Amino acid sequence: MATYIMLFGLTEQGIRNVKESPARVETARKTFQSMDVEVKEFYAVMGMAPYDTMFILEAPDNATVAKAALSIGSLDNVRTETLPAFTEDEYKKIIAGLR
Repeated sequence: MATYIMLFGLTEQGIRNVKESPARVETARKTFQSMDVEVKEFYAVMGMAPYDTMFILEAPDNATVAKAALSIGSLDNVRTETLPAFTEDEYKKIIAGLR
């Protein structure tokens, strides 16, 4: 499974209904689980504009995590940005392969 960091920025609708945000986190967890995406961590982030929250995920492939992001984003409470992430060992292997 590949690791991803999915960043979330609240939309106007999302901030207007921010008190519902904890329930939306749980809904996102269920969405991820239904798509074979494992939630490793969730964080609220401060001072990282334009982002408000983030998940660290493991997913089988890019298409799966993209489908999850689109599904969650379609509810119009957040905009997402997804980054593939590499462990230190994976990073070392990448660097070792440079010519």
